[in-house]
Amino acid sequence: MSATATPETTSSRPAPTAVFVDDRLAHWASVDPDGECMTYLGRTWTWSQWHDRVRRAAGALRDLGVGRGDVVAFLDKNHPACVEVSLAAAMLGAANAVVNWRLAPDEVDYAVNDSGATVVVVGSELVPLLERVRERLTGVEHVVEVTTDGAEGDAYEAMLAAATPVDRDPAVTPDDTCLVLYSSGTTGRPKGVMLTHANMVAHTVNAHDGWEFEPGDKSMVAMPLFHVGGSSYVLFGIHDGIPSVMTREPDGASLAGAIMAGANRTFLVPAVLAQVLQAGPDAVKLFGALRTYTYGAAPMPPPLLRAAMQAWPDTDFIQVYGLTEVAGVATHLMPEDHRDPEHPERLVSAGRPVPDVEVRIVDPATLEDLPVGEHGEIWLRTPQLMKGFLNKPEATAEVVTADGWFRTGDMGRVDDGGYVFVEDRLKDMIISGGENIYSPEIERVLAEHPAVMEVAIIGVPDDTWGEAVKAVVSLREGASATPEELIAHCREHLAHFKCPKSVDILDLLPRNPTGKILKRSLRAPYWEGRGRAVN
Repeated sequence: MSATATPETTSSRPAPTAVFVDDRLAHWASVDPDGECMTYLGRTWTWSQWHDRVRRAAGALRDLGVGRGDVVAFLDKNHPACVEVSLAAAMLGAANAVVNWRLAPDEVDYAVNDSGATVVVVGSELVPLLERVRERLTGVEHVVEVTTDGAEGDAYEAMLAAATPVDRDPAVTPDDTCLVLYSSGTTGRPKGVMLTHANMVAHTVNAHDGWEFEPGDKSMVAMPLFHVGGSSYVLFGIHDGIPSVMTREPDGASLAGAIMAGANRTFLVPAVLAQVLQAGPDAVKLFGALRTYTYGAAPMPPPLLRAAMQAWPDTDFIQVYGLTEVAGVATHLMPEDHRDPEHPERLVSAGRPVPDVEVRIVDPATLEDLPVGEHGEIWLRTPQLMKGFLNKPEATAEVVTADGWFRTGDMGRVDDGGYVFVEDRLKDMIISGGENIYSPEIERVLAEHPAVMEVAIIGVPDDTWGEAVKAVVSLREGASATPEELIAHCREHLAHFKCPKSVDILDLLPRNPTGKILKRSLRAPYWEGRGRAVN
């Protein structure tokens, strides 16, 4: 399939080929104006109502000076306004930079300034955070507050009400950037991944191949929208004309409420599944109503997966593997693979490539292709591949080859059936609860503590979160510091999910003959006896 190809809709209503991210919303608003589109915290909008809101948001942004090539930033927990702003900005040829609301003030400052946003839409809960760095956001000309429930005095709602609806700017092309998501970088600072209309449409078509929605389904959008698993997944229901139920956070009560509202398809991280299974028989029974449970963003511990499949024998489980740089999903392990008694070993694989995704296994030293079963770096080529890293052409060139192959930094192999096994990382990253956490970012902060001489950050197994962050440090001669003090130091400068959960203090860290810290040696005792080096 190409970036503009579209599978036949499962609905009887004909749907046109999508080229731009807002195409399908406009289609359903035309052919099913009164149909349910989006539900959030007790509010529900029809297709025509939501399309009108997006067109009004586009008009409002245009009046604030936003045009083709510009960036708007959004800072809040999950809120339909984020999707509205993304689609509205896209109609103008602009992009929405969705900022992780869990970040520390210094990190928010960096992301907003790096994106070049001139307008920031911020949730009421996050206003105090933004105010702490407002004077440093020199490029921001307008700040618009959005309340959680659309209460009276909501500046965002007032802005929409006063705006004149507009249609897509005819100058917009499929190669215009419409979304910027920040993915932590190995240099210690996040990189803005630029995703285009063509990227997002290709992903929407390819990534839900084999499990398209059907009439009567409802999609539960629970993953955070600052994550590609949220901002990409929300487009699925819009693409197929299926109602979506959005939760503000993926907590148990919110997820249960969405299921009781009829949501039967979802995408979540494995950590959520663990919490459900531990919540008791009532929760387990309720979640059994899910027709499809897609999981990814972090590998699923096999014992947890087997327990889930036993608890919900009628639920289709789908594992997905991907990266922000390819708009989300690159491979999927389908329901029949999960329950295939002939190949139980494939349950720990990431499945096979989705349509329009090519996979190579390459020796990172020689850049030569490796044969079936050999371990090397996973390379991908697909129309889903990002336009590049915002303002970082050199960093883009390091990971994208001249002929369009993306070097993932993940290590693995492909078996004789084409199943991809992700087994290690070439790049220094930890995945905890679906969040990508890069070691250098934390090491940079810990190295600034006056007692620390050297530091290594590693990921260790965690049955709930997949991996947990551990710091291994040596202290300066005569200095002292407790693990609690070092963790507290990190929490002053980093989002809490990035901070170490534990700290080991050694006299010296192991190094190879060239002086490089041997992180593999530090990790080895914790991963001994496990089937894969990436949990």
